[in-house]
Amino acid sequence: MRVVVQRSKEAKVVVDEQVVGQIDRGLMLLVGVTHEDTEQDVNWLADKIAGLRIFEDEAEKMNLSVQDIQGSILSVSQFTLYGDCRSGKRPSFTSAARPEKAELLYEQFNQRLRSHGLQVETGVFGANMDVTFTNWGPVTLLLDSPTRS
Repeated sequence: MRVVVQRSKEAKVVVDEQVVGQIDRGLMLLVGVTHEDTEQDVNWLADKIAGLRIFEDEAEKMNLSVQDIQGSILSVSQFTLYGDCRSGKRPSFTSAARPEKAELLYEQFNQRLRSHGLQVETGVFGANMDVTFTNWGPVTLLLDSPTRS
């Protein structure tokens, strides 16, 4: 499993000209699932992200988590995170999980984040989405589940 974590001042996702998910300060997540992922990967990454200390404290040190600042999460499924561009000019997506598996693990991931008391907004799995956000810092991190790192 692979997640792009971006600290955000605001974020929203639009499908068919309708806002389907929107947050103020917190985390913007782009979530990719590979065919090898399991519930263990889901839990490890969700727990890691819930406690990830990337927000500044009063001393301007990255010491606070999204939970600490009472922030929210916008989680958007993105199979293109497993696009392989090493050969040719068109990405290969053979490493991305099939939609039925990816959607199940994506939903489990979001539920695990919610179990930490976080407000989690989402896009629409498999839809064509317009995502906008203000990257705060900017701070962007790439996290892979430990079985793939």
